[in-house]
Amino acid sequence: MLKRKRLLFAIAAILPTLAIFFWVRIIPIGEILRLSVHKWDLLSRNKPFIGLENFRELFADHLFWEALRNTSIIAFGVLLLTIPTAMVISALIYHRTKSRFAGFYETSVFIPHVASLVPAAMAWKWIFDARLGPLNAFLGMFGIQPQAWLFDPTLSLISIIILCSWQALGYAVIIYLVGFKNLPNSLFEAARLDGASAPQSFWFISMPMLKPITLYVSVVTLVSAFNVYAQVFVLASDAQGAPGRQVRVLVLDMLENAFRNYRVGYAASEAVVLLAIVLVLTFIQFTLLREKGARS
Repeated sequence: MLKRKRLLFAIAAILPTLAIFFWVRIIPIGEILRLSVHKWDLLSRNKPFIGLENFRELFADHLFWEALRNTSIIAFGVLLLTIPTAMVISALIYHRTKSRFAGFYETSVFIPHVASLVPAAMAWKWIFDARLGPLNAFLGMFGIQPQAWLFDPTLSLISIIILCSWQALGYAVIIYLVGFKNLPNSLFEAARLDGASAPQSFWFISMPMLKPITLYVSVVTLVSAFNVYAQVFVLASDAQGAPGRQVRVLVLDMLENAFRNYRVGYAASEAVVLLAIVLVLTFIQFTLLREKGARS
């Protein structure tokens, strides 16, 4: 009887959260799926059903493929830059936990993650400025010519990857620190007695035991990077100053099609493709890390 009351209490406690999650997450996804097979201009009441026509048009659109390519480059670039850097920084901070500056280190690393996106992007836009930016001034000390970071398509992608990685790094470091603090010290002491160096202990003990943390951080980082928007909007202006035009990404392309071109059904089909890509990549990450964990 007591177990039943506890179960009913738990269900009653979690129902409001589930209801809110269903309302703000599941219902919008269902609405996007429905709109993706309809034609709608955002203004009229009529939404004729057109089947897969939006998807046929989407996959024949070179602008969509350009946006998908740029988004994928940014997402995987952020992932490859953030995860190793976060692991190294968190390991260094962990070994300084007895220092009175440990809290300062953690706060300093985490601040970029909670900073507002637009002011942070504006600050980085000044850093990357071709004429007045400190980055080109620093590179000039080594004889490197000033680079058009925000106007060259390739350099614009690199700039966005750097900015997104800088913002994602703090969260990843804090999560890795939690993992490091829960590792058993007995393993490291045994490795030290066997003559293992600090890099060897990190590679053969810390990294395998932190695979669940790596899985979580990689999934969160990749999903967030695929939804990149504000950073591109601020940094990647074209020669005429139009925001986000230098580097076309999926979210900006969706917003442009929905609210500038009034092609809501077409934009919804882009959102469905983005959702499918994120789900597939998440499944692949879970599968690969589980297989590696089973082998080890």
